[in-house]
Amino acid sequence: MKKQLIALIMALVPSLALAAGGAAVHLDSMKPDIHNQASLQNGARLFVNYCMGCHSAKFQRFSRTAQDLGIPQSLVEENLIFNPDLKFNDQMRIAMHEDDAAQWFGAPPPDLSLTARLRGPDWIYTYLRSFYVDDSRPWGVNNTVFPDVGMPHVLAPLQGVNRLTCDPNHVESEIIDPLKGSVTSTRDCFKQVQAGSMSPQQFDHAVYDLTNFLVYVGEPSKLQSQSIAWKVLLFIVFFTIVAYLLKREYWRDVH
Repeated sequence: MKKQLIALIMALVPSLALAAGGAAVHLDSMKPDIHNQASLQNGARLFVNYCMGCHSAKFQRFSRTAQDLGIPQSLVEENLIFNPDLKFNDQMRIAMHEDDAAQWFGAPPPDLSLTARLRGPDWIYTYLRSFYVDDSRPWGVNNTVFPDVGMPHVLAPLQGVNRLTCDPNHVESEIIDPLKGSVTSTRDCFKQVQAGSMSPQQFDHAVYDLTNFLVYVGEPSKLQSQSIAWKVLLFIVFFTIVAYLLKREYWRDVH
């Protein structure tokens, strides 16, 4: 037993040291709302148009998305399914083969079905808004949340192009100038050098919707489970009362 305990400690030490040595990454707060149907619908549109060229969501079906988000089948087939090989009841797969993806990108782009559960909504929300120009990278961009990222900034037509003026991971989340009364945030580290089709506020809202959709995709049954949760609790309370009265009836004559 002693030898097993020592072996377990030796196995955990490297992982603890690695975790302690990792660089801290600033993440902006994002509170998902999977009951906001309009947000989820816009997020689905953004995901299909800007993400599904490379990333699949193979644990989700178009039909399930349509059912949960209140989108008619005809609109899904017309606006969300661009691959002629896919049908309404198919999984949200992409046409790109893994071998081709590995050759073009160095590694196949990951499936995004469970990304929100793995990374968390704050990570996704901050990551998608933290691309900046870096001429040393193959795609000409880098990311403060995922340094040396191996993907292009696919949302650049919406956000525009930013240049990095400071490292947001080494800046306090909010600094108040006592003389001017102005507030400096980590977003000030990104200076726009080329405008996109959206204002910064509109782009943040779009990224929120996209992140919100990925949170929904990570656990689509959560919508259904939350809708019946109060019914289950009500049944438990009612059954508890019935069980208690039945117990009293059975044990009434015992004593």
